[in-house]
Amino acid sequence: MKWTGLYLLGYVILMIALGLALWKIGILASIGAFWTAIGVLAAVGLGIILAVTGGGKKESIEIDRG
Repeated sequence: MKWTGLYLLGYVILMIALGLALWKIGILASIGAFWTAIGVLAAVGLGIILAVTGGGKKESIEIDRG
């Protein structure tokens, strides 16, 4: 598994843990399902952005044909 995928997997696990903690203390019940879904989508989008930007240095390879 590439580091970017592993980073994204860890981020998703972290978001699940935070969601379960917020549900357990009753905060998600007062927010409502619609706003919870918007928050989850924003968190997943942020995780994808962070995984891609933290994916390492991108280099191009030059081939010398001579």
